[in-house]
Amino acid sequence: MADPETEVVIPEDETAADEEMGEAEGDNGAAETAPGGLEDIEPEIPVRTTFLDYLRSPIIELKAGQGDDIANLHAHQGLLTASPFFARECENFTENTRNRRIDLTGEDLAATASVIEYLYKGDYFPTLTGNTNMEYDATVPQNDNDGVGLLRHARVYTLAKKFEVPQLAALAHRKIHLTQSTAKGEIAYARFVYKETSPDDEDIRKPVANFWATRSHVLRHEAEQEFKRMCLEFPQFGFDVLSLVLDAQEKRSQRQDGQSSGGAGRKRQRTIL
Repeated sequence: MADPETEVVIPEDETAADEEMGEAEGDNGAAETAPGGLEDIEPEIPVRTTFLDYLRSPIIELKAGQGDDIANLHAHQGLLTASPFFARECENFTENTRNRRIDLTGEDLAATASVIEYLYKGDYFPTLTGNTNMEYDATVPQNDNDGVGLLRHARVYTLAKKFEVPQLAALAHRKIHLTQSTAKGEIAYARFVYKETSPDDEDIRKPVANFWATRSHVLRHEAEQEFKRMCLEFPQFGFDVLSLVLDAQEKRSQRQDGQSSGGAGRKRQRTIL
């Protein structure tokens, strides 16, 4: 005879308690394995571009020079793009571009080479050897009547402006002020500045005019004819120099009048006929 079936009845309260316990254990297990958030936080390491990265970039051919003095220069694209001008030119190249060329014909070859030298080294020959010195340049004559030294840096200055490298323009301008020259050499430099730079570029034009406005004795004895030709060729130069001379004379007159009259305004002398 079969045993009577026994029905086991589980109270609802115990079932709910078991479910709650299971959920709690599940939550605890998840809590033990779930990340607390700190594991995902890693220090941000800035990306540093090394010189090796520059050297791995494609080679750009630069055709530069004037007339018979034209040559093909080469530089790494990674360094050239420090110049916004070259960066825009390089945007025309794709990964499949085999021959990457930029035409700079018409630009001074030596000055272009100096720009590239600066992009690689942070300076160009003759380099600075101190706050007020540059390394010796044997190509500059002792009596530089042609302004060889000044014109070298002036050409670099104008190219730095064109290629949008303000740090290089400032460096070239500094070297101009450290370069020794003669009165005739200064006139050659002034002619280049007033021919090749913008009329609004007072950074380089104003010192030129001020140099001649404060050196009238040099004009009379060393470069009078050159100065005359310069004024006829570039009337703006003559006007700038004359304005500075008149400003200086006016200031001297005001000081003298103030000292002699105790600060009272000077009256115009009347002419009696």
